This record gives sequence, structure tokens and C-alpha cells, in this order.
Amino acid sequence: MSRSDDTLLLANVSRRGLLKGLVGGSALLLAARWDLALANEQAQFGAGAMPGGWVDNPNVFIQIDSDGLVTIINNRAEMGQGIRTSLAMVAADELGADWEQVRAQQAEGDQDKYGNQNTDGSRSMRHWYEPMRRAAAAARLMLEQAAASQWDVPVHEVRTEIHKVVHSATGRELGFGDLADAARGLDVPGRHALVLKSDSELRFIGKESGLINGELKSAYPKAIDGEDIVTGKAIFGADIDLENTLYAVIARPPVYGAKVKSVDDSEALKVAGVKKVIRIKGASQPAAFNPLGGVAVVASNTWAAMEGRKALKIEWDNAPAGNNADYTSDAYRESLEKAAQSPGKVIRQSGDVEAALQNAEKRVSATYYMPHMAQATMEPPVAVVMIKNGKAEAWAPVQHPRAAREGIAGMLEMDLDNVTLHQTLLGGGFGRKSKPDFVMEAALVAKEFEGQPIKLQWSREDDIHHAYFHAVSVDHLDAGLDAEGKATSWRHRTLSPSIASLFMPDPKHKGEFELGMGFNTMPFDIPAIRLENPPAPAHVRIGWFRSVYNLPHAWAIQSFAHEMAVAAGKDHRDYVLDLLGPARKIHNLTVGDGWNYGEDPDLHPIDIGRMRRVIERATAEAGWGRKTEKGRGLGLAFHNSFVSYTAIVFDVEVDDKGKLTIHRADIAFDCGPQANPERIRSQMEGSCVMGIGVALQSEVTFKNGVAQQDNFDSYLVPRMPDAPKVVRVHLIDNPDDAMGGVGEPGLPPVAPALCNAIYAATGKRIRRLPVGNQLS
Repeated sequence: MSRSDDTLLLANVSRRGLLKGLVGGSALLLAARWDLALANEQAQFGAGAMPGGWVDNPNVFIQIDSDGLVTIINNRAEMGQGIRTSLAMVAADELGADWEQVRAQQAEGDQDKYGNQNTDGSRSMRHWYEPMRRAAAAARLMLEQAAASQWDVPVHEVRTEIHKVVHSATGRELGFGDLADAARGLDVPGRHALVLKSDSELRFIGKESGLINGELKSAYPKAIDGEDIVTGKAIFGADIDLENTLYAVIARPPVYGAKVKSVDDSEALKVAGVKKVIRIKGASQPAAFNPLGGVAVVASNTWAAMEGRKALKIEWDNAPAGNNADYTSDAYRESLEKAAQSPGKVIRQSGDVEAALQNAEKRVSATYYMPHMAQATMEPPVAVVMIKNGKAEAWAPVQHPRAAREGIAGMLEMDLDNVTLHQTLLGGGFGRKSKPDFVMEAALVAKEFEGQPIKLQWSREDDIHHAYFHAVSVDHLDAGLDAEGKATSWRHRTLSPSIASLFMPDPKHKGEFELGMGFNTMPFDIPAIRLENPPAPAHVRIGWFRSVYNLPHAWAIQSFAHEMAVAAGKDHRDYVLDLLGPARKIHNLTVGDGWNYGEDPDLHPIDIGRMRRVIERATAEAGWGRKTEKGRGLGLAFHNSFVSYTAIVFDVEVDDKGKLTIHRADIAFDCGPQANPERIRSQMEGSCVMGIGVALQSEVTFKNGVAQQDNFDSYLVPRMPDAPKVVRVHLIDNPDDAMGGVGEPGLPPVAPALCNAIYAATGKRIRRLPVGNQLS
């Protein structure tokens, strides 16, 4: 992977400084299309556009002890994606370290020191691959300089081999540990002095590893904390256990925005172990990341706190919640479906859609629905906070440690430097743990117990009732076809409450970053296109859910393209390849997308050639076109998101009673350069299983503003029999493009591909998720 020479200069540059190196003459043009909040900023891309930017200083990320042990500091949240292993592997490879002498250490939440630590948006590897390689290359050069100085020879006569530096002319060699002290005292070399290893010199990066489709490919560095995780030794947030800890749970208002009118805690205080009952002030709407308020019960153990909470007699005041108290899912869906029949805010337009629809030989129309979902991480939110002598110390499984520190500091009116955050392993994140409301709740309770740790634990029911829900979505599409079935027009109206409703009252429409998730970047080559966004109010907390708005957009577009192919009497694969048109690159600004996941559209345009390749690879691997038995069929969908490309083909069977069996999934994926193929495959496999839950089972409904699901008996996630019998991941070798995201792009095409396969097997069209009992 190569960029301009400026990116090889080792320094902590300012956001504006980075911009000057990367953007050049296109900055003014891009700034004119940027959101209002960035209107006065020059356009910035990648890690440099993130708060805190990036840091590539080896003294921050790489420690070498005198015994040779190399410690790589991981500045990102580890929530199952394997970033501790992948970043350490990248650094160790560039450094030349022996993997058996490499350890990973989690960084504290310190954005000023470690750069941006907000782990979301599938950014960890694509933003930190180059900085970590540069940091390791700088450390390697410092070791070589130390050795050359000790031997009194020119530095170009020495080289690094595995965990040692050698002087070939004399056969002398020194281990990393022997050189650590001397190297530590040297100046960090400028980036112009660094030479990254060539592909042929790399041992780990980009190499296939471990078990692939059941076959052992090669010996390889094992996951750095994999054994600890499977043996229970790893420390998650819920594992933090400090001396003299008290435990707390909170009764929160069932309706978003409601308050406590009165509370009788007399029975709660009689529960053995209960120490205190505290009223927690809730934020006004919009709540942002602030706590919802309620009543906290503090006890000597979690069970007592929960029993005390059951004994509370609370009267809630729904008046502050406004019409949130009337929010009922069925009625809301009907209102969105009705609104979808009327024009909305025009987002993108080309050609005369109305005329094309009227003159079409055949017209196809459909409405698709996706419900609320909760992230439902395996580890519910939990945090430990202790406040002492004007300082706060927190331990928590958070995706965004800076936000947690700022939340605590703001809540307690404390200087940010007086707040320390220890980031633990996360038992899943999926966007939920980027919001630190639960850490702030713990801080509010800890404020009442100076010098004593407070562990605030959410139950599964707390988590599902009070999630930052994935937005309910209705998408209505119309298309006109000519006599040969070719598309002449495409009209798409999308309706969902915006995540912006967390931060501003009644935003009405989706924001640019939400529309850029597969809506205004719709890639089909159709003469007349009109994309609209009618308003949709929010009545609950709307938040990030893995893949975010790519989910409903891919669900609707990929299902509808299949319906068009059926109406045209054409093979689905051939039809979508024709819709895409020839391989070409579309600049995002030409379709009104000034966001592009924060990446430079010159480096990451919408690449139709890459889309075609993943479709062709997935269908070829799946045996597309083969004859199937009655009740069995293949379904295809594809999507580009987080600047990567995915296509999936499912092979499914539905019996006479409606029982669905997923025989196989073939996933083709192109993220450009592959740092750790084993983890990429794992992410695709995990996305496939999670997407099956989105398609088949997961739904949160509301009645009078209250979530109706409580636990995994009512909020369903995939069980083992629901998973495909075989998942095959086919990685596209594409080292010359810029690196894309991995954690989220596998999810969006799963639901439409699965439902297209169900149609192929049964002739039954699914337009409302989850599938649930629609097959019986």
C-alpha cells in the first residue's frame, strides 16, 4: 500500500497539517459539500479526521525490556474482533520480533497520548495499520543504530533478523534486550528515514493462517488472548473486583424521557445487604449519552441490590416524555408506510423519474420494513468507579474511552485530567458500548460513597429495555422496466428516525452520514433516479448498531433488485450485473455523498469493478445456476460499506412445515490489503450469523412507549441450529487499493440474500423483518 511521501514522515502532525499533505487542491471543493459542523474546517480524511488523530511514536506503542520481551500497546477496544492480536502482529512483523516474545497491553483511555481510541466505524485496522508499521519501523531502526554504535560500524552494515540485530561482516549479533537501553535513549527518526519492509520480507501480515474451511494451512501466531478468553482467565468489565466494593443497580423510567414522581423505598431498605437508595437525576431530551435517571439501589452484593430494586414502589411521571408514552410499534410502522406514499426531501435526482414510471412497460413497487433491534451484547453494560480526593478512577468495557472520561468529568464537574479510565475487554460491543451512559451512572452513585468502589451492573432486561435501539425503517421503492425488462427508472423513499435525535430535538430527516450508508451511494446505472427522505420522528433512544443504516438500505435495495429480476424474467445475477453496468469508478461527490465513511473519495471511490468481482466470485463459488431440488434455492445480495465490498450467496431449504435449513453461505469479500486474513474470515463468519438473527428473529417492539421484550426468551438471537452448516469465505486478493473496513461490511447483505434464497426455494416474498413465522 502506498500513498504520498508525506505519509511516510514520522511525526505527530495536526489535523490541518495532515490535510495539507493529503488533500491538496481538492480541499476547497470538498469543504463546500461538508456538513455544517465541518463547514469551517478543511476536509480531512481517515485517521487524521478523527478526534485525536493518530500517533506513530514507537516510544508510545512499543516497549522492549532488557530480557527481550516486546510489549505492544493496544490503543483500540478489543470486543471480539481480534484487534489486540492484529495490531500486535503488524508491529511485531515490521519490528522483526519473535512472536513468542511478544505481549499486548491495553492502553488506558488517553486520547492525547494514544491518538483516537473510538473503536467504531470499522476503523481500527484501516486507520492504524500504517501508523503501527511506521512506529515499528522506527523502533527497528533505533535498535540498528544502537547496535551500529556499539560495534562502531556504519548503520547500513547491520540488519535486523528475528529478535536480534546482526553485523554480517563480522558475524556479531545482539538481541533486542541487549540493545533496549541504548535504543531507548536515541531520538525517534523522522519518517523520511524509514523504509518499510517489502511484502517478501513480511512473515505475518497478509499471510493465510490456521484453519481455513477445516484445513490447517500453516503454523501461525495464535491469538494473543484467545486461550485466556476460552479458559475464563481474560478480564472483562464484569470481572473487575476491587476490595470493599459496593454493588448497584438502577430502576430506570420505562418510557424514554419519563421521570420519577415518587418513590417508597421502605421495603427495599429491609432487604438484607441493601445499604442505600439514591434517586438519579435523568437528562432532558435529547439525552445524548447522559443517564436516563431513576432510582439506584446500592448493596453489599449484586443479588441484594436486584432484590432491593424489586421492592421499590415507584410512581413514574410520563409527562416529560411527551408523546413517547404513546409510542406503539404497529401504529408507527403504519404511519411510516403511509408517509412513504408521499414525496419527501429530495436527496438525489437524475432524469425524469415520474415520466419514466408512467411510460414504463412494466412497473415494480414494494415496501420493506426493518424493526428496532437491540445490540444485546453477551456482556451487558457494567462499570466500576471510585471517587477519592477529587479524582475519579473507572474500569469499564467501553468502545470510546474519551467519551467515558468526558462524561464522568462533566457529570462530576471535575477536570478531565482527574479522571482515569481503565479499558477492559468487551464482551461484545456492536455500537452499544460507544455510549458511556452506564459509566456515568456508576460515577453518580460513587459520588455518594467517597473512597469506595461502586460496581454498577445492568441486567439483561435493563439492556434490552433501555438500549440505544437500531432505528425502525420503512423503505418504499418503485421501478419502471422496458419491454426487455431493463430498468428505466428507480424511485426510493427511505424513512427512519435519525441518530441525530440523540443530540438535537426532532431532526426529522436522516443526516448525511446516514444517507451515505448505501442510499445516495446506490450504484445502479439507471437513466432516471430519484431518492427521497420523508421525515420520521424518534420516540426512543436511537443509536449505532453494527453496520448502522447500511442494514435497512441494503435490505430494501437488494431485495427490490431481485424483485425486478423476477419481474423481468431474468437471472438475478445477470440482472444485477446489468444494473451495475461496466466497471468504472464513481466519485462520491457526484452522487451527493460528502461523507464516504470519513475517507478520501479519491482513494475510496464507489468502484463498480470491485462490486462486480465480489458478485462473480460468490456466485461462482456457490455454483450459481445449478439445478436445485424442490423447496431449495440460492439467493444473492451484495453491498459496499465502510469502503469495502461484500457479496453473499445462501443455499437454503424450506420444508412443507416452513422449517428453514441454511445449507451453505458463500461470502466474497474485498477490503483491499489484508493485514490479518484469519481475522477477516472470522469477522465474515460472525457477520453471517449475526445477520441471520437480523433476518429471522431479532425484534424489539413497543407498546405505550415500553419495550415488550425482556430477555433472550423473547428477544431472539441465533442458536446453533440456525447457523449455516457451512460458511465459506472467499477473500479477493486486492493489495493495490486503499485498505477498507472489516468489522461491519459483512452484515448488510445477509438478510436480503437469505430472503432472496427463501423466495427461490418457496416463491414466498418476505418484505417485513424478522421473518419469524412468516414461512409457516
